[in-house]
Amino acid sequence: MIAHEPSSIQEKQKEKENELGENDLSEEETLLSNSATTAANKSAPIFAPDGLGDESSGNKHFTAEAGLRYVSKLASPVTLVVVFGLWQLLTLFKVYPEYILPAPVDVIGRWWESAQSGQLWKHTGATLLEAGVGFGMALVIVALLAYPIAYSRIVAALFSPLLAATQAIPLVAIAPLLVIWFGFGLLPKVVTCALIVFFPLLLNAVAGLRGIDKSLREAAMVFGASRWQMLRFVEFPLALPTLLTGVKIGFTLAITGAVVGEFISSDAGLGYLLNLGRGQFDTPLVFVALLTLMAIAMLAYGVVSLLEKLVSSGQ
Repeated sequence: MIAHEPSSIQEKQKEKENELGENDLSEEETLLSNSATTAANKSAPIFAPDGLGDESSGNKHFTAEAGLRYVSKLASPVTLVVVFGLWQLLTLFKVYPEYILPAPVDVIGRWWESAQSGQLWKHTGATLLEAGVGFGMALVIVALLAYPIAYSRIVAALFSPLLAATQAIPLVAIAPLLVIWFGFGLLPKVVTCALIVFFPLLLNAVAGLRGIDKSLREAAMVFGASRWQMLRFVEFPLALPTLLTGVKIGFTLAITGAVVGEFISSDAGLGYLLNLGRGQFDTPLVFVALLTLMAIAMLAYGVVSLLEKLVSSGQ
């Protein structure tokens, strides 16, 4: 009996070791299963209902985005309908006399009459010519000055006070002086348009060039790009969205500059048509000129906005 006791003791020790090993294995399996469950819970969407995952949230986001786009497209037509409806109600209830606020039907009839006679197209073409040439003149000057002002402190310090001084003087005060200097032809109105457009165009061009990341220029220099190549392939494409914002604002301002020049001295243009309607107490004609100016500005703004979207999507 005594000889068998050590072996029985050894067997009991082995049984205890096996039990401890099984307990350790069960604890490891429990930890692994818990970690797997936690990972699965983390990867699943928190607020998603049963059977719905990221796809449902993506669909909801897509639906909300599509709804916002739809509402934004309808905003402008609905606004126009509301404005014309209120205008029609004011004239229907005779809130104001007809010589102050004519009915929309009368304005449309006057517009059709001016269009049929060719009077409207003649004056619209004159205003567009003045605004287009003035805008082009300002754009050329900005193309020459924007790069030196953006990258040279000396040039910027030289031109900044002059630019600020030109903006401090009202354009209406300068227009008669331009007539004295350049006569009664096309040139004073073109210069008026260029002056009013120049400053916002220059500011946006300089801001666009200065906003380019320096590391991109350094990378282009490392690859051996020349000044012209850097301007063409790096700086101009990156500054173009900001420049187009200035163009969008600038062309609408060019229309304003053309009308201001036509107020001072002109025998053609929508500004002249406004003066003519005012002098003859032809209020519908005044509204025809105003609505035509609004339509031109909105059309120009929309075209440049479309071009801006195309550029941003291309980049």
